[in-house]
Amino acid sequence: MSGHSKWNNIKNRKGAQDKKRSDLFTKASRNILTALRTGTGLESAIAKAKEVNMPKENLDRLISRFNERKDSLISFMLEGFGPFNVPLMIEIETDNKNRVLGEVKLIIKENNGTFGENGSVAFMFDKVGEIETGEISEEKELELIDKGAIDFEDNKVYCKIEDLKKLEEEIGEKGEIIMRAKMPNKLESEDQVAAVLDFIEKLEENDDVINVFAGFDYVQKN
Repeated sequence: MSGHSKWNNIKNRKGAQDKKRSDLFTKASRNILTALRTGTGLESAIAKAKEVNMPKENLDRLISRFNERKDSLISFMLEGFGPFNVPLMIEIETDNKNRVLGEVKLIIKENNGTFGENGSVAFMFDKVGEIETGEISEEKELELIDKGAIDFEDNKVYCKIEDLKKLEEEIGEKGEIIMRAKMPNKLESEDQVAAVLDFIEKLEENDDVINVFAGFDYVQKN
């Protein structure tokens, strides 16, 4: 999942089970899989997994499963709408397209969403680079704009894909390519945010779902 970690405190306040350790393992696993797919950064990804105490057998199983499937894997995007008409772009990597299509369609249907045709949602998103960083000063923002930054939000720097590498070097953090909603759907309550996060989590529990990009926003009322 990308872009929604800032809402996790809302979900926790709604009484959701604390899954911090599991979430850390999930993020570490995705970093390792990304490194395996791209052929870069595997050593760093494994080191970060060890930092969160991921068991060695989990690491070995993850790498072994990838190696067994890599020659038959295909990648594609699915489109649709989740609860409260939140637009979705779902990144898939699988060795069984029909199976994962059925599984994802069922999750969407059971959570009051709709499955979309190719192109029905993609135009609502921009493909951009995203780098998560700490708080930065206005002076630093101006420097990053000169390097290609196009926006700043919630300790994240956004840029065109072709500028991602030089911004990674400037900031000293690894970034990723994401789908960012042009006009996020405005949710009306914390209950709605929690429901959308639960839905995203169900999608991400599928082993073939690589990323879920969901276009929503919420402004907390005083």
